[in-house]
Amino acid sequence: MEENKKQIKTALISVFNKDGLDEVIKLLDDKGIKLISTGGTAEFIRKMDIPVTEVEDVTGFPSIFGGRVKTIHPMIAGGILKIRGDSVHEAEAIKHNISEIDLVIVDLYPFEYTLASGASEAEIIEKIDIGGITLIREAAKNFNDVAIVPSMNQYAYLKEILSKSDFTSLEQRKYLAGCAFEVTSGYDFAIRSYFQGNSLRYGENSHQSAKFIGDISKSWNQLHGKEMSYNNFIDTESAIALVYDFADPAFAIIKHTNACGFAVDADITVAYKKAYEADPVSAFGGILASNRSITVGIANKIREDKLFVEVIIAPDYEDEALEILKQKKDIRILKWNNPQLPKSQIRTCLSGIIMQDRDAHIETNLDLTYTTSRKPTFEEEEDLLVANLIAKHIKSNAIAIVKNGQLLAMGCGQTSRIDALKQALVKAGNFKFDVHGAVMASEAFFPFPDCVEVAGIAGITAVIHPGGSKNDQASIDKCNDLKMAMVTTGYRHFKH
Repeated sequence: MEENKKQIKTALISVFNKDGLDEVIKLLDDKGIKLISTGGTAEFIRKMDIPVTEVEDVTGFPSIFGGRVKTIHPMIAGGILKIRGDSVHEAEAIKHNISEIDLVIVDLYPFEYTLASGASEAEIIEKIDIGGITLIREAAKNFNDVAIVPSMNQYAYLKEILSKSDFTSLEQRKYLAGCAFEVTSGYDFAIRSYFQGNSLRYGENSHQSAKFIGDISKSWNQLHGKEMSYNNFIDTESAIALVYDFADPAFAIIKHTNACGFAVDADITVAYKKAYEADPVSAFGGILASNRSITVGIANKIREDKLFVEVIIAPDYEDEALEILKQKKDIRILKWNNPQLPKSQIRTCLSGIIMQDRDAHIETNLDLTYTTSRKPTFEEEEDLLVANLIAKHIKSNAIAIVKNGQLLAMGCGQTSRIDALKQALVKAGNFKFDVHGAVMASEAFFPFPDCVEVAGIAGITAVIHPGGSKNDQASIDKCNDLKMAMVTTGYRHFKH
């Protein structure tokens, strides 16, 4: 027998829903596997005329507190968690007369079903499974020795195993452990949603329900205005992420997670004015974010422009500025609490989830490689670094055009990079910006020299991108022909 094969000699069964359990019980009994079970499940097995040992007979302790405490006992936990072959564990098991449990079958209390049924809070709380969830985690942790069936969804897999043998392989046990933690994470998430979930008015659209789950006070306090919507949450996170990347005073205006206005300036009021001027049309209904306190000057400018603002967020507000902003009844005024942006990003995908590290890299002068005959001037290099960070935070394919710390225009979400550039140039023209002497950033490499050629003809004098295309040299040559400066960073910033 393979070393990682483990024989099932004893199984512990504790399930709420008995559907499909009879077939599993018959297979276990046919293999001569000893069955241990709790109250209702033990009664179900007895009615099948199959021998079963009650948990109380193993623990020497009765079920107490209305069944709240049944399987939480060292005689059960020890039998599951004992590491087979470990000399210390073997000695302790003999000392305390603890028998091994090789298979655990659980089906948890139906918390989500009870919640959806409109039951009372007392009934809902009683359906938070404690013993079952503990059994699942114990068995899954010790998958080297124990097989865990965490829900009736795994019955078919177990029956397939038992139809061939009463042994389980390490691969099978590890697979079941993964299923177990999928069950426990989903179950705990549902419970957390009950305690920490805040229902939102609706999701991205009015026919979608939505909820924020967590403690939002760790990120911000709302000082004024309507309830935050799903879209407000998404856009506000995008706004914070952008200005958070800058040490200098920075102001952003966000629409649909993209920066339609952005500027850095030693005077945060000036930064706001420049950000607004970049695209006053798109600024309507936008999310405003600053990494410095909101001044009276900013509040007055918002009022003068009669700008409709969904959300404004900043570390603080001057007293008079706050009073001016509060004159707008519906504006959501948020004071951020040094928000900790998540280190990981997680989203659902088909039958599971995908996750990645958050893109937290911030390029500096030290990351730059000078690829062209002409190096950028000091002013160009400063603008290149600003443009690069803006491009990082807008949807791919992305182009950002910056001059004197101000976003003149951007192109985002295009299926080709040249289209993103053309979009940006059209927007700059619409708002009468002169792009001569401006710089351009791309969040990914240029596959062809067409972008730098179009940019150079328009008057853009310096370019920043990650580099790494097999066609890099063609873009470098085109920059040299047009006396443009180009730097590469080595860091791509796709955003989907």
